[in-house]
Amino acid sequence: MSDEHRPMPLGPDPALAVLDRFVGEWVMEGSMLGSDETTIKGRASYRWLPGGFFLEQHVELDFGGMVRVDSLELVGYDPESKTFPSRVYSNMSPQDLPYTWSIEGDDVTITVAHGPLDATFHGRFSDGGDTFAGGWRPNPGADEDVNFPYNVSGHRV
Repeated sequence: MSDEHRPMPLGPDPALAVLDRFVGEWVMEGSMLGSDETTIKGRASYRWLPGGFFLEQHVELDFGGMVRVDSLELVGYDPESKTFPSRVYSNMSPQDLPYTWSIEGDDVTITVAHGPLDATFHGRFSDGGDTFAGGWRPNPGADEDVNFPYNVSGHRV
C-alpha cells in the first residue's frame, strides 16, 4: 500500500507516554563546566499539543546576562528509530534546528548535529521525577566556542 493510501493513525503512539513526566513548569539553574558559580537561570514549560502527537517545550535561559535563549521545541516520535525527533525554533538561529531525544528509564539524552551545533545532553530524573540534573557537552571535534559545556538542573514548580 502506498503512503498516500495508508490510513492515518487513530491516536498518538503509546511510546509518547514517557514524555508525560516533562509536562508542567520547571525552574532551572546551572553553571559553566569547571565553575561553581550559578550563572545560568531559566524556566521551561511543557504541554501536549491537541491530539497528543507532539510535546511542546518553551524554554527561556539567561547565561549570565550575556546570552538569552528563548526557544520553542516540538517533540514527536519516530517508531522506526524508537527516538523522539524534535525541531527547535529559537531566537539564536534563523532556521529550525533538528534535535533527537532518547529516553531510557530516568535517563535522557538529547543530541544536535547541525551546522556548527554539535553537542549532546545527558541528564537524569530523580526517583520521584520532580527534579533532574545533567549537562550539555560538545561532541568530539565540535567547536567549543559554539558548543560550550555546561551543567544544568531543575525542579518542578
